[in-house]
Amino acid sequence: MNLEEFKHTTVLLEPTVNGCCANADGVYVDGTFGRGGHSRLLLSKLSAAGRVIGFDKDPQAIATGEALASEDPRFQIVKASFADMKVELARLGIEQVDGILLDLGVSSPQLDDASRGFSFLRDGPLDMRMDPTSGISAAEWVATTDEQEIVRVLKEYGEERFAKRMARALIKARSEQAITTTHQLAELIKVANPAWEKHKHPATRAFQAIRIAVNNELGDLEQVLADSVDLLRPHGRLAVISFHSLEDRMVKRFIRRQEKGIDVPRGIPLTDDQLGRTMKRVGKAIMPDAEEVAVNSRARSAVLRIAERLA
Repeated sequence: MNLEEFKHTTVLLEPTVNGCCANADGVYVDGTFGRGGHSRLLLSKLSAAGRVIGFDKDPQAIATGEALASEDPRFQIVKASFADMKVELARLGIEQVDGILLDLGVSSPQLDDASRGFSFLRDGPLDMRMDPTSGISAAEWVATTDEQEIVRVLKEYGEERFAKRMARALIKARSEQAITTTHQLAELIKVANPAWEKHKHPATRAFQAIRIAVNNELGDLEQVLADSVDLLRPHGRLAVISFHSLEDRMVKRFIRRQEKGIDVPRGIPLTDDQLGRTMKRVGKAIMPDAEEVAVNSRARSAVLRIAERLA
């Protein structure tokens, strides 16, 4: 497949890289390499001593990363989830880094490629895996997951009001015929959804929820956030772009907990170390401006949060 067939426009490119990169000689991790937009801009800001390590699970992203690594010796690509960042960096002899960048969710090339099964807009095999060589597909998940768990996933990960109706519809449908394509699933969800949101496909939330479950996206995010505390050097930066409220709440709460430290009675004189404070926010949450959204409509829900490791 031609790697250029499905284009990707990097969201919040400048503010993310500028917010993350404070040391031109530093080592940085692009935890969601994708098509390399953030990594390339990072490299352009680094000296000959700087270094960028990219992580991704997607085979096409890995191929793009390998091509970049052959062009620029300061770059290296690792085929792994960012949840394994701490272990994989240790294998490379890296204990701490100057910045970690995460651009969460699914990329445009993944959405636009019908064979990947991420989108209800294009009919294709119901897969949804970031790494199609590992784990169970969405079709397998729909075929084997019990009703109670389907309800939980749709409700928690998709914030879907009609989770029970949808779960019952899926259970009934799969008893009659295997659900193997995106259009099959989208049509079942559409029929089971009694109240469509304006300007939103009735299967939007359900597809998001199933994708999150299949890829363990929230579990992986929780892991990398926890590991970032140890991985970042003093004054190192964490920059995270979220695309839905579940991710953004996790990131916001994580930064808040690191800022606050442990709960102690007011007035007790303790140092930041004793309080367990590890990070501070850098500015306010950043959203794309109208010009960026006009060029790339998928940017409209993006939220960037940046935090800095305390000394």
